[in-house]
Amino acid sequence: MWERSQTVPYDKKIMIEKKTLPSRKRNRMKGYDYSIPAYYFVTICTQHKNQLFGNIIGGSVKLNHFGKVVEQCWNDLPNHYSNCEPDYFIIMPDHVHGILIIDNRREGSVTLPNARHYGLSEIIRGFKSFSSKRINTLLNNESKFHWQRSFYDRIIRNEKELFQIRRYIQQNPLRWEIEKELPDNLEI
Repeated sequence: MWERSQTVPYDKKIMIEKKTLPSRKRNRMKGYDYSIPAYYFVTICTQHKNQLFGNIIGGSVKLNHFGKVVEQCWNDLPNHYSNCEPDYFIIMPDHVHGILIIDNRREGSVTLPNARHYGLSEIIRGFKSFSSKRINTLLNNESKFHWQRSFYDRIIRNEKELFQIRRYIQQNPLRWEIEKELPDNLEI
């Protein structure tokens, strides 16, 4: 060990710094190519889980102007990323759940030779960027909208899982109301 008055060798400084930094959990599956054709379930949250996109009323989502911007940007993804197709999705007050299909083929089963194969992270980065810019334009410098860093994803492996995730997305507003009201809403 060394004393505070001593100079710490450079290689030991690196070791000390590495030990003090919090380790972040890996977000994506190690070694997996997220640009290969598959169905991906994603969840994207607002920074600090701020409820900015609307309300849940009677088990359904009532989007406000910001929520409608997010909806337009989600639906517009194929115009920016030719290998991306949105499937089921829901915009909740503070997050978005959706299924994105990455398919590197267009026009039937013909693969276009010069088509760019965008990965999931690039598509989500674009979605966050497009929607943030439009929302911040509407805010007129009153405050800044930000998405939470990163996003949750799951590679959908089979039709049963796809069905279950689609049902989860459809039922999310109803679950939101039940969870927000617990335990007072449970009458037997």
